Amino acid sequence: MVDAIISPLLELLTSMAVEEAKEQVRLVTGVGKEAKKLTSNLQAIRAVLHDAEKRQVKEETVRLWLDRLRCACYDMEDVLGEWNTARLKLQIDGVDDHENDALVPKKKVCSFFPAASCFGCKPIFLRRRIALKMKDINETLDDIARQKEMFGFAVNVTNERADERIPSVSSIDESEIFGRKDEKNELVDRLLCESSKEQKGPSIISLVGMGGIGKTTLAQFAYNNGDVKKHFEKRIWVCVSDPFDEFRIARAIIEALTDSAPNVGEFQSLMQYVEKHVAGKKFLLILDDVWNEDYSKWEPFYYCLKSGFHGSKILITTRKETVARIMGSTHVISVNVLSEMECWSVFQSLAISGKTIGKRENLEKIGREIVKKCKGLPLAAKTIASLLRSKNTEKEWQNILESEIWELEAIEKGLLAPLLLSYNELPSKVKQCFTYCAIFPKDHEIWKEELINLWMAQGYLSEKGPKEMEDIGEEYFNILASRSFFQDFKKDDDGEISNCKMHDIVHDFAQYLCSNECLTVEIHRGEELAISSFGEKKIRHLLLTLPRGASVPISIWGNVKGLRGLRSLLVKSDEYSWSSEVLPQFFDKLTCLRALKLNASDKWSCVNDIEEIPTNIEKLLHLKYLSLCGQKEIKKLPETLCELYNLERLDVSCCVKLRELPRGIGKLRKLMYFHNVRTDSLRYLSAGIGELIRLRIVGNFVVGGGYDRTCSLGSLKKLNFLQQCGIRGLGGVSDAGEARRAELEKKKYLVELELQFD
Repeated sequence: MVDAIISPLLELLTSMAVEEAKEQVRLVTGVGKEAKKLTSNLQAIRAVLHDAEKRQVKEETVRLWLDRLRCACYDMEDVLGEWNTARLKLQIDGVDDHENDALVPKKKVCSFFPAASCFGCKPIFLRRRIALKMKDINETLDDIARQKEMFGFAVNVTNERADERIPSVSSIDESEIFGRKDEKNELVDRLLCESSKEQKGPSIISLVGMGGIGKTTLAQFAYNNGDVKKHFEKRIWVCVSDPFDEFRIARAIIEALTDSAPNVGEFQSLMQYVEKHVAGKKFLLILDDVWNEDYSKWEPFYYCLKSGFHGSKILITTRKETVARIMGSTHVISVNVLSEMECWSVFQSLAISGKTIGKRENLEKIGREIVKKCKGLPLAAKTIASLLRSKNTEKEWQNILESEIWELEAIEKGLLAPLLLSYNELPSKVKQCFTYCAIFPKDHEIWKEELINLWMAQGYLSEKGPKEMEDIGEEYFNILASRSFFQDFKKDDDGEISNCKMHDIVHDFAQYLCSNECLTVEIHRGEELAISSFGEKKIRHLLLTLPRGASVPISIWGNVKGLRGLRSLLVKSDEYSWSSEVLPQFFDKLTCLRALKLNASDKWSCVNDIEEIPTNIEKLLHLKYLSLCGQKEIKKLPETLCELYNLERLDVSCCVKLRELPRGIGKLRKLMYFHNVRTDSLRYLSAGIGELIRLRIVGNFVVGGGYDRTCSLGSLKKLNFLQQCGIRGLGGVSDAGEARRAELEKKKYLVELELQFD
């Protein structure tokens, strides 16, 4: 996962050096040298990351080394962000607003920083500060690079898996299968039903579900079912796993068909053997644990298996829905979690069986609480039950119940292997997106659109050619969904996934991987947050949950060192109140924030809502996502908001008393999403909004209004990336020529347009 941070940093260092050389400006003497050293250190460290991330699970020292590296990368990201923002500020402040935001060019500025104050401090101080920070980070990276030699990491390890699962076999004791009545009946029915006459080749059925959910157990049940045995002339079981080894799979099929291993070396000869020995036979082939998404590797098998008798079947078990589709499945059976009662049966058969009646009664109550933690995952129930089988006292069982699941070595060995296999197979950028999901509490309904927006704010989604960041986010979400990291999907009217949940154990795994950087804190009414609850953790992403009527505690921001590097702050509540002292304090402290969500519910008449955004919001110079949705008391936003040069998304929807926006809004050149629906009190927009050429969405584009220096229809001229736009006319649209100047015909990405005129 650290590679997902390092790779963008290397790209940023390279691009910034190129830009600086092109513009013939320099931050401070020696920075170029420091940047080169940073690049060299990062490249050397990146070469061993794959091995380090594999070993962190079992080696605490490696885990601590990676944590230190991650912290250094975050610090470097902040410094480079400051550097980049300073350059951006120079470009924007090289123009004069003449109090009308018309952005008239000013004389060329020669120094790197404008003469005016920058980010609240004198230019010479900022130059020195950035240079010193880069030097400090380089010294830290020097030390980290030296430490890596002690571990003897393998360089550029790519396709090895240290945590391979034990190969599956076809045999099973049916008495150990609990529940799954519907899935068992459906699977057997699908195997026994006759294929249509039009079906060319064997029908393919897939069992899809997360690791440890029981796919292999179901396949074993079907393989050994009496009716299935009678129905097929030949049954073949192959544990495929990863990588997809064509030679090994072909030999395993031939050995099952002929009871002997083929003495052939060429793949073509192996395929001819398979074709010859399935010809005219009605067979069932089970391919367990398939990961391969390359159809070209599967295609030769499917063609030679077509020689089998009509009605032959292939059953695949996989964690990836994409695999089921690529391999041409005619039917996909989703394998979901067990009910609590079924999970208890799994647990009881292993943990309580064999114990005396007296002990059973004492342990059963604790056991049922432990089973609740398993959340229907049979592998979890089996693993914990096996651990408890030899433990006979209530105290021992209570210790397991109260322990963090990943602190138990036996649990790590049992549960970690299948989850780690799925995780290691993810692209590095998707790994980062997965661990971010740990910010949400367990059993939380995750809204896909919000999740993608938050990924975007953290810089996890970089544009690729014509692809928008949302499209990339959608791809990453689908990768995680198809590999069973999400569950309980709900769909919208268009049949697209709108929200989902994570299994509790998958959530625990995400927390384990991100070193508890993500945290959910619930504050009860009348309570202050205990500072000790954070301990020495370096929290990066915080979701704060408050009940109706609670106050946001001031103690969080002023005293807890672990929150200074916070990058996400999401406040979740129907109604809460803010002390007038809280916001200014945390704007002072939390200067690393990328995402800030201070929503209020639009369902209630909120008491003591935020009435004013403090002017020191300008200190949040890294901020990309600011949501004030539903804050009903805000009447205006401070002019200093326009110092947030990196802001990409601003949401003031349902701020029903909002009357005006900053006149300098034209300085927010990176703004792409301006959500301001249900702000009918908005009297005008500044003409500078016409300079925000990256805008994709603007919910309420107010034209006219009778005020000076406001935007007109012509202000839409440069906004050629618009996708959604609501135009509200408040008078002042003089003629068709003005409308023509909006050049709507050039808005080729526009998919939604609303017009509302008096």
